[in-house]
Amino acid sequence: MVLTALVVGLLSLFQLSIISVVSTVSLAVMCFTISVRIYYQLLYILNWGDGEHPFKSYLDLNISFSGEQADFYMQKAISLTLSAVDTLRRLFFVENLFESLKFLFLMYLVTYLGGLCNGLTVLIISVIALFSLPLFYERRQDQVDGFIGKIQARIDNVKDFLRRLTQGGGPPPDTTPGGAKPKTQ
Repeated sequence: MVLTALVVGLLSLFQLSIISVVSTVSLAVMCFTISVRIYYQLLYILNWGDGEHPFKSYLDLNISFSGEQADFYMQKAISLTLSAVDTLRRLFFVENLFESLKFLFLMYLVTYLGGLCNGLTVLIISVIALFSLPLFYERRQDQVDGFIGKIQARIDNVKDFLRRLTQGGGPPPDTTPGGAKPKTQ
């Protein structure tokens, strides 16, 4: 139900502006809620209902913040924003060459992805993946874990190679215990 609503909403943004989509959804919700309210009022007038407001539980919800909660969430938002700005500063001004190269490669991949499709398509694919990947993983957990293990091993090899390359090259580290050399005949 939620997946369908999200995908239909996102697909409608392909044809209509966001203002049109929001106003149309708002009109649909208002038509529904007014109809239900009038229906319950009519039942009360005919003595077939108790006259209680149908959306009373939603109207009674407390959605206000105390001063402490507002301060907590604001501090958290400021902390996350400053952390993101600090990370971007370190990446753009090349504090760590390896991390900046990874960021450069990621941005190149994002521009390539942007050439293939627009952001809304990526968002729709992400929503569908959000709902379908957990089910896929649950059904094929052993196969997925093995595949991810192989990918992680290759990524670790590439990271090790690039790290050695940025530190001046050199042979790979000796993996034998204690650095013992095998006997040659």
